[in-house]
Amino acid sequence: MTFENKVAIVTGGASGIGLAIATTLASKGAKVVVADFNIDQAAKVAAELGGASIKVDVGNPADSKAMVEFAIKTYGRLDHAVNNAGISGPMGDLADMDIDGYRRLIAVNQDSVFYAMKYEIPEILKTKGSIVNTSSILGLVAEAQYLPYTAAKHAVAGMTKAAAALYAPQGIRINSVHPGYITTPLLDGVDDQVMSKTISLHPMGRLGTAQEVANVMAFLLSDEASFVTGSQYVVDGAYTAV
Repeated sequence: MTFENKVAIVTGGASGIGLAIATTLASKGAKVVVADFNIDQAAKVAAELGGASIKVDVGNPADSKAMVEFAIKTYGRLDHAVNNAGISGPMGDLADMDIDGYRRLIAVNQDSVFYAMKYEIPEILKTKGSIVNTSSILGLVAEAQYLPYTAAKHAVAGMTKAAAALYAPQGIRINSVHPGYITTPLLDGVDDQVMSKTISLHPMGRLGTAQEVANVMAFLLSDEASFVTGSQYVVDGAYTAV
């Protein structure tokens, strides 16, 4: 599996799963554009990987357009994209939920994938590359207290299928990855009791690692997955199997 002479965008690339896949792609030869709202951390990561960085609010379509333009200006092409940035957002009872918090989560976790693909696809059509969108186990099942997150991640799964079917005849592959609970900064601050309960929901008896998700993403982006498109790859320690 190699990405020599390939260019990839990774949103949310400064930490967590995004950092893991950016590092993996760079280790296999890719030039990586690390796109993140935290530009200081993104710049640090890009410097370590020999790539480039750009500050992006993925919920803003103008930022997504600028991100792709930056990749083309910097490297002259775009082969791959990992649309991964996301936030946890509001949770609790629907009737009590903050509307502004709901809208922000939908913008960052759902609308961003549409914006990114809108601007990535015209360039990736030129290189016959591939896209991976980060959904979640909550893009397949639901948790009652996480309605906005569940809604957004279901939408990502649906958009991925539709886009994959639309562009398969033109040589682009688009898949979604559905991680279970992964040890990333999104889980920072979770108390021990909640963490223990969360772990118990995974039959493997532990949480996943960002690298385990990145390994699946790298496969899907690579030519090794040349007949895989419109698929949902679950990386969840059997969370959704029971």
